[in-house]
Amino acid sequence: MIYFISDTHFFHKNIIKYCNRPFNSVEEMNNTIINNWNKTVKKEDIVYHLGDFILNNNELESIVKRLNGKIYFIRGNHDHKSINYYNRMGLNVIPTQTKLDEYKIVLSHRPLSDEQIPKGYKNIHGHIHEKELDENIFDKNKHINVSVDVINFTPIDINKLI
Repeated sequence: MIYFISDTHFFHKNIIKYCNRPFNSVEEMNNTIINNWNKTVKKEDIVYHLGDFILNNNELESIVKRLNGKIYFIRGNHDHKSINYYNRMGLNVIPTQTKLDEYKIVLSHRPLSDEQIPKGYKNIHGHIHEKELDENIFDKNKHINVSVDVINFTPIDINKLI
C-alpha cells in the first residue's frame, strides 16, 4: 500500500500551540504520530512524507527507525540538512516536485500553483497545516492537503486520497 503524510514536525514543541494540536507535550505528539503511523503502515508499505519531518535533527535517525514502511521524502521549508544527510538517516529523498503518473498526482511540500499542475493531475501537498487554500488563487479540486493536522495525525492511503 502507498501512504502520504506531511508536517509531522517531530520534537517541535511550539507547533502544538501554533496549530492548536491536541497534545499536552511534544512527547505525547511524537508518540501519537508514531503509534498511528505504525498501526496503519506495514513494514513493506511505501510512505511519501511531504516535508517538515522533524525539528531536532539529532533525533531523526531514532524516529525513522521506529516508523514502518519505506519512506520517500520531499524536503520542506523546515528541512535544512543536505540530501545526503537525510538519505543516511534512512529517508529516501525525492525531487521537490515528484509526479506519480500512474495515479495522476504530483507531490510537493508547498501547494503548487494551478498552472504548475499537469492537466488531469492533482497536487498532493502539505505545508499549510490546518489552513484552507484561498479559493481566489487555487482551484480546490486540484489540491489535496496531507498535513497531519487534517488527516488525524495518521498517514492516509492512496485509495482514500483519490
